Amino acid sequence: MLNETYRRMLANKSVIRETAAYGQRRAAEIGRENVFDYSLGNPSVPCPPAFTEAMQDLLAHEDPVALHGYCPNQGDPGFRTAVAAHLRARFGLPYEQKHIFPTTGAAGAIAHALRAVTAPGDQVLTFAPYFPEYGPYVAGAGAELRVVPAQAPAFQPNLDALEAMLTPGVAAVLINTPNNPTGVVYSAGTLARLADILARKSAAYGHTIFLVSDEPYRDIVFDGGTVPYPAAFYPHTLTCFSFSKSLSLPGERLGYVAVAPGCEGEEVLVDMMAQISRFTGHNCPPSIIQKAAARCLDVTSDLAVYEENMNLLYDALRGLGFEVERPGGTFYIFPKALEPDANAFCRKAREFDLLLVPSDTFGVEGYVRLAYCIETEKVRRSLPALERLAAAYK
Repeated sequence: MLNETYRRMLANKSVIRETAAYGQRRAAEIGRENVFDYSLGNPSVPCPPAFTEAMQDLLAHEDPVALHGYCPNQGDPGFRTAVAAHLRARFGLPYEQKHIFPTTGAAGAIAHALRAVTAPGDQVLTFAPYFPEYGPYVAGAGAELRVVPAQAPAFQPNLDALEAMLTPGVAAVLINTPNNPTGVVYSAGTLARLADILARKSAAYGHTIFLVSDEPYRDIVFDGGTVPYPAAFYPHTLTCFSFSKSLSLPGERLGYVAVAPGCEGEEVLVDMMAQISRFTGHNCPPSIIQKAAARCLDVTSDLAVYEENMNLLYDALRGLGFEVERPGGTFYIFPKALEPDANAFCRKAREFDLLLVPSDTFGVEGYVRLAYCIETEKVRRSLPALERLAAAYK
């Protein structure tokens, strides 16, 4: 007998993936260079030479039996120690090896973190707009996702609404900064107030409300800015990171959970996540990728292209009359559609071979997401198509 839960999920396929698949079909018809595909957040810059050199060195000089052997359930010890030292130096928190759990990207990190700090029937709050896969991650833990309404146009978290929704049944709050899909960076003031609310509600309800912080875009930040580190504001934070964007390694699926020093359960959470791995079949990311990444924690890919692309699109969209918040990071921009129905707007955009993603999939209406992790010359060539799209509404 087939599992009906997963059968039903077939009817709710990712709009992002569907749009990308349409782009591939359209590219086969008219050529990839003529399709302006802003659908999928797939990094467009190569990994840094240091990572390639690390892989080559490991393969050339390490004992292959040890290199390709099983690593402990908690992950490669060298990787965990290196990540802890990196976070300690960068953010000033006393991370140790015991705080770090390697995962298959940020998705695996979030899934493990949620299972570790929620029980079936608990509630998890997140802020709209949000990455749509949060729903399956939370449901997979047996919890219920509740969405805090968006606060347009700045899209900083709606903390008044959060406070009203923080009932005793809430076990965790899931945030994403810099944010997908808006590109907004949560300010230090926002994080300080969020921490105060969580501390007060935790005390009132007699149990810790954990903060799960999804941070795969932490290293993509614009205008010389910095991204405030949520764990520095609230001790009961599980930070979920991925090297998919910072090192342009999406296919290697490497990330980690960092349990903040001082977090409730800091002595056992990593061991708990190792047990979660056993019973979900996760069992660690590849050993060689952990070892190579451990040598590259202080470098990134050349991420400057994303800021150049952002500036081109932001200036063009503003000039064409779109309402849009300037992104502080990521490789996404989130303009308001030129009609109330974002899905209809995206269908109209396809007439000009512009592939955009409607905001409904992110929990808000009336906006579209552009993932500008494409070649800069293609961004430039897409601007006339954007002009024709805007002209169609005048």
